[in-house]
Amino acid sequence: MPAAPSIDELRNLSPRRVCLIKPSALGDVIHALPVLATLRDRWPSAHFSWVINRGLVGLVEGNPALDDVIPFDRARAGLGPRGLATTSRLFVDLRRRGFDVTIDLQGLFRSGLMTFATAAPVRIGRADAREGASVFYTHQVASDATHAVDRLLDVALALGAERVLPRFNLAIREEDRQWAETALAGVPRPLLVLNPGARWLTKRWPPRHFAEVARRAVARFGVGLVVVGAAEDRPLSTSIRRELEPLGIPVRDLTGQTSLMGLAAVMAKADLVLSNDTGPLHLAVASGARVIAIFTCTDPAKTGPYGPGAQVVRTGVWCAASCVRRCDRMECMTELSPDRVWQVVSRTLIEERREVA
Repeated sequence: MPAAPSIDELRNLSPRRVCLIKPSALGDVIHALPVLATLRDRWPSAHFSWVINRGLVGLVEGNPALDDVIPFDRARAGLGPRGLATTSRLFVDLRRRGFDVTIDLQGLFRSGLMTFATAAPVRIGRADAREGASVFYTHQVASDATHAVDRLLDVALALGAERVLPRFNLAIREEDRQWAETALAGVPRPLLVLNPGARWLTKRWPPRHFAEVARRAVARFGVGLVVVGAAEDRPLSTSIRRELEPLGIPVRDLTGQTSLMGLAAVMAKADLVLSNDTGPLHLAVASGARVIAIFTCTDPAKTGPYGPGAQVVRTGVWCAASCVRRCDRMECMTELSPDRVWQVVSRTLIEERREVA
């Protein structure tokens, strides 16, 4: 077997078959999309595959830069007999595809093991990979960039790609756009979409704060309101509606009703999206929507919305960007008041009105 190329020689590779491994999560996969677009430019004739959690397949399926999607059933890939059988089938499938280059963009033990299972002669991962994933790589790419998008793109640059503006290239299908058109029928413009959910409690700006900003937006700009989220976010959307509907302010509630790309289509039609730091925030950015992101316990410099249409309102408390998932104080939720967020929302809606005029 010939020796693997040196790290400098990676720039001269011309592979036939390339595997990208980035199974999850929603926001992380979106951050990796520019790598696919950039490497497609670098290797226009290569065959690109992407290993992704089955529940996120819709995010990359139909992407013009991608040839093949390899679903990973994470829910079935446990340590029991069935789980081991599921994982074994995946590993056999990966090996038989004959990849020349495999790139692990996740950087965890499981994704590292997938990378090794492809048996590609060149297996590339990030130098900051965790859980021992680096033992499965032939090459590691270091990055001193701050934001996740730039750190991932540095992998593409190490492979000889040109530095260009990141492109997310969401493949929103026509049927998703039509669904969104129907779901939003009759909602006044400008359209303000609220996304109050987040997995971490420390990321969830209170529903009453969302409702207060929405009330002011209706009073001043006559906006139409839509609230979105996963099924588990229904208590949050219900809280917002209970604040607004007694005031005669209607809310179109699509919580738990959208597919991934249906949600992207809704975001794309919005005049403004107000969201916590969560996966749908990045989906909104990738769809081309104007976004205002609320940041409490996480660092927007590292994982914030990436693009010219995005703005961030962040807390100024002493523990900001601490990335804690549980907190008994939650000072940030008081300090980051509706007044502060409203200043940015109103300014953005004024700009939107001027552009339309």
